[in-house]
Amino acid sequence: MATEIKPQRTSVARESSIGLSRQGLAPRGQVHWNLIAPELFKDAARRDEGEFADMGPFVAITAPHTGRSPDDKFVVKEPSSEKDVDWGKINRPISPEKYQLLLGDISDYLNDSIELFVEDLYCGADPAYRLSVRYVSPNAWHMAFARNMFIRPERTDLPTFDPNFTVLHAPEFQADPSRHGTRTGTFIVLNLAERTILIGGTRYAGELKKSMFTVMNYLLPKQDVLPMHCSANVGKGGDTVLFFGLSGTGKTTLSTDPDRALIGDDEHGWSAEGIFNFEGGCYAKVINLSPETEPDIYRTTQMFGTVLENVVLDPATKKVKFADQSITENTRASYPLHYIRNYVEGGRGGHPRNVVFLTADAFGVLPPIAKLTPEQAMYYFLSGYTAKVAGTERGVKEPQPTFSACFGAAFLVWHPTKYAKMLGKLLNGHRVNVWLINTGWSGGAYGTGRRIKLAYTRAIARAALAGELDEVKTETDPVFGLAIPTEIKGVPNKVLNPRATWPDAAAYDAQARKLAGMFRENFEKFGSVDSAIKNAGPKG
Repeated sequence: MATEIKPQRTSVARESSIGLSRQGLAPRGQVHWNLIAPELFKDAARRDEGEFADMGPFVAITAPHTGRSPDDKFVVKEPSSEKDVDWGKINRPISPEKYQLLLGDISDYLNDSIELFVEDLYCGADPAYRLSVRYVSPNAWHMAFARNMFIRPERTDLPTFDPNFTVLHAPEFQADPSRHGTRTGTFIVLNLAERTILIGGTRYAGELKKSMFTVMNYLLPKQDVLPMHCSANVGKGGDTVLFFGLSGTGKTTLSTDPDRALIGDDEHGWSAEGIFNFEGGCYAKVINLSPETEPDIYRTTQMFGTVLENVVLDPATKKVKFADQSITENTRASYPLHYIRNYVEGGRGGHPRNVVFLTADAFGVLPPIAKLTPEQAMYYFLSGYTAKVAGTERGVKEPQPTFSACFGAAFLVWHPTKYAKMLGKLLNGHRVNVWLINTGWSGGAYGTGRRIKLAYTRAIARAALAGELDEVKTETDPVFGLAIPTEIKGVPNKVLNPRATWPDAAAYDAQARKLAGMFRENFEKFGSVDSAIKNAGPKG
């Protein structure tokens, strides 16, 4: 009788010679070092951490936390960084003593875990500025997410991987506010001196990504590198463009252009050598995603290796119901950068020729595009404006303005004006065109107007990046002082002037003055700012 040959799982040594003692850990359970995607997802399924969708993506539910918990983020107030940090609502202080208590309790928790998963990854595509980060978690799918989002070392680098930053992740561990000095059981605690991040009380994977962005926002300015919450791509002629914008403004959509190569979709640095991505993956919103409007992003949601967060599956077919927001509107896909067919291997580009500030203006008064002066660029960068639709649960349809300094206030560590001054120096030094593009409403505010067609926005962006608007005739908006092109190929002229799209011009004027007042009120919080920049804002 023939002997049955059973397939065996090949063991590949990926453990660093620099063990977990560097992180103060001495695990009593099994430790899985630097597993690759098939292994991580196999373990995630074995541990019942989620399920597979049709075509192979892994689906995880993070409820009750389906977004970041900014009110639960803390920075340890210690001598080496205390004078640098812009303390307040964004950067809440926690004492070194409370941090040590929390660190000790998390270490005990991780040491007692049955299994731990370790991923050694890079943050920063430019070796001159990147961090070597060690992630430790009891959950396999969270480490699959981290491996998607950050830069994966070559296998030959792993045996000698020397981490200079650590993230200890304990999603099921609940802090004790009275003991640990936290606000709730949820916490994201950064210790810049000890180069350690503690995350717990939340399963939302975005905390693993954004906490490292906060770290880069602190460290890179010390090296004269500007950290930016923006996407970046490059044209066939080598022209780099940056897209700044808050969630929902089209940053990922516009940068994922089949005619341009994607450098990255969210976080970049701008150094004396040019642009570099912090990450090795993308984290795209997928609510109402369709293959017609965003084919490249949609394609990633049909691939093994992608992590889908908080999407709803059809129980019979296991296909994703992209329009279903019964868990959250903030449904997400995490996938490696190379899942986008046209991407920049190496994650780097030259100095940009164009910078685009994106806003989704639900008040319906900002133009689809305007070219900004250097002073206006600083004003709108510091303002970081977009507008969200109000919650319908109270029957309110009035848009809600959102001002997020530098288009990423939640991740800034220094005062916003430091980042603005750095950007201004770079823009002037490299003679960069700066554009404000509105992807929001036209013909009226939300509830009466309509969202500007994506086809128009794409045509507008492509015309600007191709240099077609450099010499075009413009008219000046009387309230915001913005230079609005009067003609763009493929876009009706009427669409370009927001006032002309409203059936009631007087109603537009009132709405414009109202939004202008909101801009001025918000800008007061920056205190002493150069008068030329302050005066570049709305006049009405």
